[in-house]
Amino acid sequence: MRTTLSLDDDVSATLLRIRQTRKMSLKTIINEALRRGLQQLIASKPRRRLYRTPSVSLGRCLIGNLDDISEALATAEGESFR
Repeated sequence: MRTTLSLDDDVSATLLRIRQTRKMSLKTIINEALRRGLQQLIASKPRRRLYRTPSVSLGRCLIGNLDDISEALATAEGESFR
């Protein structure tokens, strides 16, 4: 199949560098790169294992009622808060 490709400058420079070092045709290099890239695109990615945060017992609540902010602060910071 014949087609025309418009390559970015960085891709073109990399292709030319590979062509000079491997002494291969541009067609061969592009076909090899496309095969490898397409295989990576269609390959299934490994599923990441979900991380579960371990639960920890914090003990009983030291404050009688958490709805009363004034009481909670007085307990946490001492009676000087009031």
